[in-house]
Amino acid sequence: MASNELVLLDQILQQRQAERATPLPADEAFELFACEQALRDLDPSADEVSGGVVGGGNDGAIDGAYVFLGGSLLEEDSDVFDADFSPSSVAVGTRLLLWLVQAKQEESFTETAIDLVASSTSRLLNLGESEEDLKLLYSDAVVDRVAIFRKALQKLAIRHPAVEVRFSYVTRGKVADVNAKVAAKAKDLEVQFSNLVPDAIGKVDFVGAAELWKAASRVPSYTLKLTYLENATSGTSHVALVTLKDYLAFLTDDMGSLRRHIFDWNVRDYQGDVEVNQEIRESLLDRDGAEFWWLNNGVTIVCSKTSIVGKTYILDDVQIVNGLQTSHTVFRALSQVEDDHPAFSRSVLVRILVTTDPGERDRVIRATNRQTAVPAASLRATDEIQREIEAYFLANGWFYDRRKNYYRNIGKSAERIVGIPLLAQAVMAMGLSQPHNSRARPSSLLKRNDEYSRIFSKKIDLPIYLWVARRQKEIDLFLLSTHHQTSAGERTNLRFHLSMLAVAKLLGKRVYNPTQLRELSTDGKDFGSLDLNAILDELRMYYGDYAKAKAGSMEKNAKSSEFVTYIFTRVKF
Repeated sequence: MASNELVLLDQILQQRQAERATPLPADEAFELFACEQALRDLDPSADEVSGGVVGGGNDGAIDGAYVFLGGSLLEEDSDVFDADFSPSSVAVGTRLLLWLVQAKQEESFTETAIDLVASSTSRLLNLGESEEDLKLLYSDAVVDRVAIFRKALQKLAIRHPAVEVRFSYVTRGKVADVNAKVAAKAKDLEVQFSNLVPDAIGKVDFVGAAELWKAASRVPSYTLKLTYLENATSGTSHVALVTLKDYLAFLTDDMGSLRRHIFDWNVRDYQGDVEVNQEIRESLLDRDGAEFWWLNNGVTIVCSKTSIVGKTYILDDVQIVNGLQTSHTVFRALSQVEDDHPAFSRSVLVRILVTTDPGERDRVIRATNRQTAVPAASLRATDEIQREIEAYFLANGWFYDRRKNYYRNIGKSAERIVGIPLLAQAVMAMGLSQPHNSRARPSSLLKRNDEYSRIFSKKIDLPIYLWVARRQKEIDLFLLSTHHQTSAGERTNLRFHLSMLAVAKLLGKRVYNPTQLRELSTDGKDFGSLDLNAILDELRMYYGDYAKAKAGSMEKNAKSSEFVTYIFTRVKF
């Protein structure tokens, strides 16, 4: 008889399928879900999770592959891979994590699965093996994702990163039933990871139905309590001194983890062991140190409502918009010291600003983050046009995630959530006929002002943004649907080319400006009138002919503007 956890897990999977316009094959749906839950504590977005799913033929028993540097997901176009990137900008000892996932719908954990991963990673993590040779054995998708880790490791070697290779083996089984042989092989795999990458930590964890259910049913709370020592109030806003013991409790969830979701609106990620964070840590751990709030600027919280009971604030819709470095360092340092450490009795200064006005909230974010340099791209989410797009999506039952994972964390369907990076890629592909840029620069389209202005412009009607977002979701679901077979490489490399070609077919011509999509968006026309299977086959034919002439890999050709030009010399409307 199935356990309660397994019954509840299957119910969640069925609900996820019901939310999709086109249900996914059961194994694809489980892989996606498994990767999402395995990485839950690192809080990747739905698009980031999907981008790391590599299951399929020749996958080396790896269904998901993700690389994190200092807690931030690395993509192939991340700053660390720029030619002019200076490794010295990364703190010595910053964590570099490769997280691999294998997902099986079966209700057990087997030796074979671990043996296969041991075999594939012995080659994939061997820096002496070339990517070209690896692609003779494993899919392009697997090799390309692991290559992000390989390249980052070599680029940052001089900074001695704290390397971790982690493997999550996910099934619908019971972790308690893992037999001794499987557990022993998992330990051997951990040792293999450590031996393959010098000084690395190897970790293997088993995730079963109970763990999946617990992770999926965990709903982050945005209503929190904050106990204070002293406070001052002006209007609806407050300034308070909070002991570090109480502030640590405020930052920590019921599982003992950092509440990452309350930093969703912060414009920068945790910067690791940089000089300023080292100084914060030293002041925290110094038993004879001065009052912490004398040495630290404190933190800024915005919320929609506050009330006071005794000496405790009840805060609704909490977001820490300034003080992320302080908060992360407090959590990391004080979670590891004895309970009687004198730091717990010291205080941090907390500003609490109460507002429900998105514009006012974003002005606070900008103002409180001008004290130190912040890349322009980090502040894009506060732009007026981004707020307008979010409001328009919301009015039409869709969710624009300009603050990463906000809508997922409040329970909205992932199928209707669209992040800023995905919308930028979709506009670039369908509105500018540049899918090669969408593919080549998934995380960097927002960095250059000229490109940002072409993608996000007042000249582009708001319905156009929603239309291209929905069409890209339609294409992505199509590529994962049961009606045909596509490789992980095709899904990664050709998804934006397919959406570009579909729009061109629908319109009867190539698109050069997003405003050309006005009529399609007004009419709400989707791709239902098109034979997407036939268009995909046509795209495959173009790619095959182009590859024969250029002899490049699918990844390289998909990033080439010449391939796009080639398509439009062949396509007939």
